[in-house]
Amino acid sequence: MTSTTQAVRSGPVRRRTGTSERTAGYWWYLAPGAIGFAAVVLVPFGMNIWYSFHSWSGVGTMTPVGLSNYTTLFHDATFWTSFRNSIYFIVAMAIIPTALGVLVAAVLFDFIAPRFGTRTGSILRATFYLPQILPIAVAGVLWKWMYQPDYGVINTVLRSVGLGSLAQNWLGDAHLAIYAVMNVLVWLQIGYTVVIFMAGLSRVDPALYEAAELDGANWWQRFRTITLNQLRPEIAVVLITTSVAALKVFAPIYMLTKGGPGTSTIVPSYFSYYNFFTTMRVGYGAAVATVLAVVVTVVAVVAMRYQARSTEGLDQ
Repeated sequence: MTSTTQAVRSGPVRRRTGTSERTAGYWWYLAPGAIGFAAVVLVPFGMNIWYSFHSWSGVGTMTPVGLSNYTTLFHDATFWTSFRNSIYFIVAMAIIPTALGVLVAAVLFDFIAPRFGTRTGSILRATFYLPQILPIAVAGVLWKWMYQPDYGVINTVLRSVGLGSLAQNWLGDAHLAIYAVMNVLVWLQIGYTVVIFMAGLSRVDPALYEAAELDGANWWQRFRTITLNQLRPEIAVVLITTSVAALKVFAPIYMLTKGGPGTSTIVPSYFSYYNFFTTMRVGYGAAVATVLAVVVTVVAVVAMRYQARSTEGLDQ
């Protein structure tokens, strides 16, 4: 009896020990990712902050300057212009593609697919997504050629249809360049939003649309009352990801305008790059990058809180 009791008492102890050992073993699978995150994100970001407190050309000895780079930065008109331009690009990469993406996805899902077949809807969805898989360098070269004032396809078409007065130096005019770049960014982003919203609509119960149609609701009424309401979580996700991407945008600016003419299309990421590799003011460029990282983090956190509230409202 005594040995049996001891065995019963010792059994759970051995099971708990085995479970604890197995759980502890799982942490080793996180080690490669943690090491990679530290090597790619944490260490470079820490070095960037360290550089921002120094004056350095990239070679030679660094000179500590304290907060001097940040003081100069917040009095730099170009710095504030770069963030003002970021607002335009948030409109081009987040607001407009989200609005168009919801509308296009609803048309493909609720109008095109039921009448012309799901295959037609899938082909159109893939067509919208093509700019997303096109390398930015290729897209930049393509649009730069299209915008070329003398032989670009846009001005050539305008002249051929008798609208030559509308032909412009699209990327060379300081007043038009930012809108020309915004047009490219909308074209690049629209496919991403359409695919996300089409995936979101696939989880909506078709009975909702059928019941609304039987009740006499037209397409626009179904869109307002069902589609927009059901896509609230996806809309929040898209707005978060595209807004963060707009704040960090670099490649399209580098390929199309390099921040010009003047500073009309400059953004914080390109301003940081310019100071790092053109003026060789590494500390100043690091300060710009640090401020940008803080702004992106704040925007992401605020947007994620909004998404959480939106999801809770939908669940209720």
